[in-house]
Amino acid sequence: MLNEEKIKLMTGISMFEKREGRRISVVNRFFRSDYIGQYVLRSFLGYTFSWLLGTGLAVLYKAEDILGTMNFGELRGDLTLYVAAYLVGLAVYLLITVAVYWRRYEHARRGMKVYTAKLKRLEKRYEQQGKTGPGGRRL
Repeated sequence: MLNEEKIKLMTGISMFEKREGRRISVVNRFFRSDYIGQYVLRSFLGYTFSWLLGTGLAVLYKAEDILGTMNFGELRGDLTLYVAAYLVGLAVYLLITVAVYWRRYEHARRGMKVYTAKLKRLEKRYEQQGKTGPGGRRL
């Protein structure tokens, strides 16, 4: 005889796994700091590469002006401003990265708690079914 409540519970667990499975599996594979750290490293490398690429394009575009002036005091000031802009932009970008991935990890952790609670509820149903004897009487 089929137990409708168990079938509904198993269907709900299966749908939850299908919908949230990939997102909540991170909780089992990584600590929070490792999960966030890998994305901070990716963001750092991506931001730095993009900044260098943009700088290369800007230098090529203004090469004539840069070589025409050759005022080292002015170039040093521009370079200082450039490095400061890079560091400020990098700090803001990394803070946003940490906030986004912290939130994603917390969402996955809450999802894993829900998933575990559903599995425990299903396990209790199986235990209750296993303790009944012939005719549905409790042993």
